Amino acid sequence: MGNNKELYIGLTGIMATGKGESAKILKKLGFNYISLSDIVRTEAAKMEKQVTREDMQDIGNMLREKGGEGILAKKVREKISESMQKKWVIDGIRNPTEVIELKRLNSFFLIGLTTPLYTIINRIKKRKRDTDTGDEIETKKRIEREKGIGESEHGQQVEKCLLMADFTIKNNKTIKDLESNILRILNKIGEKNGK
Repeated sequence: MGNNKELYIGLTGIMATGKGESAKILKKLGFNYISLSDIVRTEAAKMEKQVTREDMQDIGNMLREKGGEGILAKKVREKISESMQKKWVIDGIRNPTEVIELKRLNSFFLIGLTTPLYTIINRIKKRKRDTDTGDEIETKKRIEREKGIGESEHGQQVEKCLLMADFTIKNNKTIKDLESNILRILNKIGEKNGK
């Protein structure tokens, strides 16, 4: 795969599995970044209050309910298609219809990230994001919701997205290991060391 070919890498996984770090690694390798959550954030900015993770989930669900399950991915796909850039990392894929929508892009590959629950909880405690409020019980509830437990077809269904992944990384070691895994995947795709 040469430099002028298109390559779209999608990222899916529940919170704190390493999607952000994976995106940083891919950006260093020359990929442009876009997230389905950007569409949700634009909508959330219209609210006159501090937005929690639950609010973000609710807004995402509402947008999917109004525009169809693939609406966030469709908007992202349209933005990418309007761009002259040919290499993108697409973050925040949380519904199977979003995967189907993004597979309409030539050379789209989905990477699923998994991490043991105790590691996820420790990472959330350390990173202290504005949306990471609440105790361990609240965090576990949010994780279940992201997985798709109790969610409608408009909701988050990360477990189903992980089953659709072309490649899976068990991200429970160092950033260096994560980088090695991403480079290995890019090599498998045929993109020599991401260059």
